[in-house]
Amino acid sequence: MEKIIILDVKFQFGDTKDIIHPVILLDDNEMVLIDCGYTGFLQNIEEAIGEKGLDCNNLTKIIITHQDHDHMGALAEFQKKYPNIKVIASETEAPYITGEKKSLRLEQAEEMQKYLPEDQKDFGRMFCEILRNVEPANVDIRVKEGDTFHWCGGCEIIETPGHTPGHISLYLKNKKTMITGDAAVLENNNLVIANPQFTLDIKKAEESLLKLKEYDVDTFICYHGGVYKLD
Repeated sequence: MEKIIILDVKFQFGDTKDIIHPVILLDDNEMVLIDCGYTGFLQNIEEAIGEKGLDCNNLTKIIITHQDHDHMGALAEFQKKYPNIKVIASETEAPYITGEKKSLRLEQAEEMQKYLPEDQKDFGRMFCEILRNVEPANVDIRVKEGDTFHWCGGCEIIETPGHTPGHISLYLKNKKTMITGDAAVLENNNLVIANPQFTLDIKKAEESLLKLKEYDVDTFICYHGGVYKLD
């Protein structure tokens, strides 16, 4: 049994409705969750997994594609409730997830705060506080470009820097599928760079997007936007 299961985690912040798409890789030996939502989203993710007929108690690993709070915010909650889960992240990104280094997104938000117009400063302060409240979490396995795992017939780590320096995507060769994290998002049925205004290195992000398209893939799974299939 080898399956790629896309979760649809719907939520609302204020008047804004949104959806994120964490992914489950499932085979006879492993149940791997890729990214785990915002701080406080443990229950949201559990419910989304339950809707697919799966049980979080069977999770073996969580992969974090990068340090942003909408991807690793609930990680510490998962580790407390399911202590046997092993966490995987890139060598570059891991220190930001564990709290060894200060979040680059927080550094960026604090710097931008200086230049926000007065009517946006309250929102800027609130966003900085949200980022400060992300709880650090342990990383058990630190990976790099080309590392492979046996999940779902074979899964390769692809370094896709730009959005953050250590961002990774996952290539499932046998399934001709790429799980992009935020290296690509789906907008108007096009694969594009996620939030260019917040991307830490736009040139590298552009290179990473081109890199993803060079693989033998017919399905891209984007955390924001969902599934993009080539004709």
